[in-house]
Amino acid sequence: MRRQKKNFIIHSPEEIEGIRKAAQIAATVKNRLASMIRPGMNTLEIDELCGVLIASLGAVSAFKGYRGYPGVLCVSVNDEVVHGIGSKNKIIDVGDVVSLDIGVNFNGYIGDNATTVCIGGTKTESISRLMEGTENSLEAGIKAALPGNSIRDISAAVEKVAKQYSLSIVREYVGHGCGVELHEPPEIPNYVSRFKGPVLRKGMVLAIEPMLNLGQRNVKTESDGWTVRTCDGSLSAHYEHMILITDSTPEILTWQKM
Repeated sequence: MRRQKKNFIIHSPEEIEGIRKAAQIAATVKNRLASMIRPGMNTLEIDELCGVLIASLGAVSAFKGYRGYPGVLCVSVNDEVVHGIGSKNKIIDVGDVVSLDIGVNFNGYIGDNATTVCIGGTKTESISRLMEGTENSLEAGIKAALPGNSIRDISAAVEKVAKQYSLSIVREYVGHGCGVELHEPPEIPNYVSRFKGPVLRKGMVLAIEPMLNLGQRNVKTESDGWTVRTCDGSLSAHYEHMILITDSTPEILTWQKM
């Protein structure tokens, strides 16, 4: 049986096996979709393609309909930080920075991950710094997710790398527990706060997801009620992995093995 405390959940071995399968589907969809995006596509096409990939693996989108969200995935372009909705009027061009946040539900278990790609492959120095710094901050957060550490240790590791790359940290959106529900306790800030959080224990499943900007950290929500942009128009990147806390180093559930 799952053990749920006020601010964290310990998943049962049976649940962990189901979560592993869902996480692998999410990882496979993310990697396949990222490799298929081309200049000239619109973001609604990307959303529809993601739906086809998810269905082909026997899962459904964990995002569509969640709290009213209309899309299959979150596809966020350039200064869009997160929760971008697919649109036939939004055309992808060479040099665009596109973040893909993909969640699936497979037999009642959740897989959730994200990546950022630069369309056309040629990156400016600032885009390289943004993408590399955000991905490395995620890796640092994962390395800090050791049994006996706290959520704040993950936050501190992410923040340290973000500062090294001179990137600002979006504070309004954070990582979270994940597994049977899309959002489970605890929250995982990407910056050091007064929130120490629970001690990490074997059986906890966490989604760590830094969202970093080239400019200022401030963000705003568009009139659609979902799309979040940087206030200063600067580029943003988003990376996410689901991990399982073990007796030693964490297991990255969304490393593709399929």
